[in-house]
Amino acid sequence: MSDQVSGEGPQILERHKGQSVNFRSQARQFFAAALERLSADGVVAIGPEEIPGLVEQVRETADAKFGDYSGTMAMALAKRAGQKPRDVAAEIISRLNGVPGLSELFEKPTEPVGPGFINLRVRSEALAHAIVLALADSRMGVAPVDIPQTIVIDYSSPNVAKPMHVGHIRSTVIGDALAKILAFRGHSIITDNHLGDWGTQFGMILWGFKHLCDKERFAVAPTAELGRLYRLVRKLADAKPEELAEDPQAAALMATYPAVAAAVMAETVKLHEGDPENVSLWERFMPACREEIERIYSRLGVSFDHTLGESFYQPHLAAVVDDLVGMGLAKKSRGATAVFLAGYEAPLLIRKADGAFLYATTDLATIQWRIEHWQPDQILYVVDHRQSQHFEQLFATAKLWGCGNPERTERLKLVHIAFGTVLGEDGRPFKTRAGDTVGLESLLDEGVERAAQIVANGEGDRSAGGWSETDRRQIAETVGIGAIKYADLSQNRTTDSTFSFDKMLQLTGNTAAYMQYAVARVEGIFSRAGIDRETVRRETTVVHLVDPRERALALELVRFGEALEDVEADYRPNLLTAAMYDLAGSYSTFYDALPVLKAEGQTRVTRLALCDMTGRILRKGLELLGIGTVTKM
Repeated sequence: MSDQVSGEGPQILERHKGQSVNFRSQARQFFAAALERLSADGVVAIGPEEIPGLVEQVRETADAKFGDYSGTMAMALAKRAGQKPRDVAAEIISRLNGVPGLSELFEKPTEPVGPGFINLRVRSEALAHAIVLALADSRMGVAPVDIPQTIVIDYSSPNVAKPMHVGHIRSTVIGDALAKILAFRGHSIITDNHLGDWGTQFGMILWGFKHLCDKERFAVAPTAELGRLYRLVRKLADAKPEELAEDPQAAALMATYPAVAAAVMAETVKLHEGDPENVSLWERFMPACREEIERIYSRLGVSFDHTLGESFYQPHLAAVVDDLVGMGLAKKSRGATAVFLAGYEAPLLIRKADGAFLYATTDLATIQWRIEHWQPDQILYVVDHRQSQHFEQLFATAKLWGCGNPERTERLKLVHIAFGTVLGEDGRPFKTRAGDTVGLESLLDEGVERAAQIVANGEGDRSAGGWSETDRRQIAETVGIGAIKYADLSQNRTTDSTFSFDKMLQLTGNTAAYMQYAVARVEGIFSRAGIDRETVRRETTVVHLVDPRERALALELVRFGEALEDVEADYRPNLLTAAMYDLAGSYSTFYDALPVLKAEGQTRVTRLALCDMTGRILRKGLELLGIGTVTKM
């Protein structure tokens, strides 16, 4: 393979040797320098603190025919200066073209576009060299963050005595994806599954076990029976007369046990006070509950660094309340203890009148413990949007309290990563025909079964008839579960997620199957020709982007790092799925139109390099989303 490079290539390659090239970051640096000059020349007054926000407006162009990146800050600056946006844009361009190094990476802009857009196009030589650099880089051209942080991510957090249901899928897969993406970005990530393994729910289960348990069912399926007891006792404890009239079984039980709510609270208090019988039962329930949950996590490919449930923090709760009371932040109200915060009608309850602690108490103790033991810079809570007010009050209280370390608490970034509800195709919360919440395991089973039908039909690969049964099962599991996870992650997390097996398993459109199929196509190129991909990476020292489809694909490849930056900026994995979809689309256009193995000379070298990079980035992107890939499909 050729090692000759012409033009300005040697200077660009030498300057970035051993480094990645992030064109958007470079463009923003050039714009920042131009804005500093614009302000210094008195054209528009721009404070130094404003420039980072202005250059954040440098984004990918909406239409590639106008360039690759576009700056839109001229419109806002023109309004401030009382000038025409195009005139301000022209002034920015004149300074931009004088910034050292711009012409090595970008073609010099000549005039504004439209009302004042300033567009930049990456030089083909620079883009080609960026591909060469990324090809030889184990990180595929993605530089780690300059200032890594310690970030705790709190997600999934099911109640252990109930089977996991469809509502747990969003917190679990969003949290897992963010953990993987932020770790790849270079941060130190600590994942913690804050299990619901204490509190009133166990009071319900303890009372139900003692009075209503089907011992035979418990022996066969303990978690299912405990879940049944929880739902039944909760119905009895919260029952309203009109509801009992529609449920004869519940009405009969209420006649036998008329004071269920009080009895449940008594069992809860006994557990919290260390009653030997209740603690013994709790310890009996926990292994089966944990085993059931871990089995589901294993199928999802999800693991945690720590699983510190509510019970872990129980010894610390009284001290939290005493501290808040002692500081004057909490006070008694109708026998209960609460923190009253400005701007909220309801206080944050931290202890009930009967002495029982609440979620808020545990959450405050958890923040304090994490600060003391992990010294995080950020704590992210991946919890549905219905808990928004709880987290607002929790974070405000933690800041006022100081959590035993006021200075570190003040610096700590606490973030509620909210998400919407999982809906069925009818636009209602996704439930079974009987009206029950869909169990997560049954959801996974159906996804795998449907994927197996696609595999059995050989859809996507005419050689499917030659697959072994083991191959089929492995591919079906990977495709089926990947489809469920990707369908959720590709949604903007703040919106409700519509669940549709038919859509998520399609081999076209923005689905995991489409991405997995693209990876399999890349694998097929190299396996059919017997080409060693390591040799391609090692020996390719130059690529020539001649065809527009080669250039378009190369640009999508070098934007991988930009997508990861965007995910971190707003904690939205769907920005990565969108980038993967764009990349797969560009590759499909490239693959369908241009020969690879039948090409010759430098053209063949270039196209093999682009294929290898596409496969690696799609595979890595899916891996960061927690989704597996297959070599044939």
